Amino acid sequence: MTAKKPLLSFEFFPPKTPEGVEKLHTTRQQLAQLNPAYFSVTFGAGGSTQDRTLETVLEIQGEGRQAAPHLSCIGSTKENIRAILQQYKSHGIRRLVALRGDLPSGSACIGEFRYANELVEFIRQETGDWFHIEVAAYPEFHPQAKNAQDDLLNFKRKVEAGANAAITQYFYNADAYFNFMEECEAMGVSIPVVPGIMPIGNFTQLARFSDACGAEIPRWLRLKLQGYGDDLPSIRALGLDFVTALSDRLLRGGAPGLHFYTLNQAGLVSTVWQRLGL
Repeated sequence: MTAKKPLLSFEFFPPKTPEGVEKLHTTRQQLAQLNPAYFSVTFGAGGSTQDRTLETVLEIQGEGRQAAPHLSCIGSTKENIRAILQQYKSHGIRRLVALRGDLPSGSACIGEFRYANELVEFIRQETGDWFHIEVAAYPEFHPQAKNAQDDLLNFKRKVEAGANAAITQYFYNADAYFNFMEECEAMGVSIPVVPGIMPIGNFTQLARFSDACGAEIPRWLRLKLQGYGDDLPSIRALGLDFVTALSDRLLRGGAPGLHFYTLNQAGLVSTVWQRLGL
């Protein structure tokens, strides 16, 4: 492993029901034992989960952990984003994940921000260096990018606007990450880029996510998982082996840490981390 202890973080989504709130509380208790640097909490585009994001973040802070709310700008106004930033600042939140987000279904209004770099620039104008800002990175390139070079330039714009670090979309090809890092270095971009890791527990769900976000599942892995049908134990066993090996290679190759997309569940994530021996 790398000599420096890897940065570990976990992503949650705000629960919608009392049962979901209780389940997430249990998940956090389990994952807190791994001593992550922070927990991040997603935020619906146009502020559709704004209140629940804040509630979840404040619960995490109340448990003595650092929380990083996501902030999506598409469909929002500067006035709305300004109010949210002031609210987060008043609660002592020091970390943000700044994203463009997707336009809410049925909405035609893009809002006052078109791209994430505009959001990052606005946050810096409004709050200076108060927030440590994470942005998104796409080793396999954003599905809406015109081409690979254009996507790299978009990432560079976010860094130049004031991003401190980045979290990648999940991927299953380590070479995509290492190639992305080489291209960033060639452009003079040197912020930490933490790989996003999606555990594999449900193939149907994973295939749906991946088709929507452009994350490629290697053909052999897709066919193998598909072949297991409803045999969840076999899917999880293969998934654990594969994701652990991927995580190990990334850390050995110099990745500064790992950001796990937990889907509000602790089991698979905890097992991967334990297998890594960290």
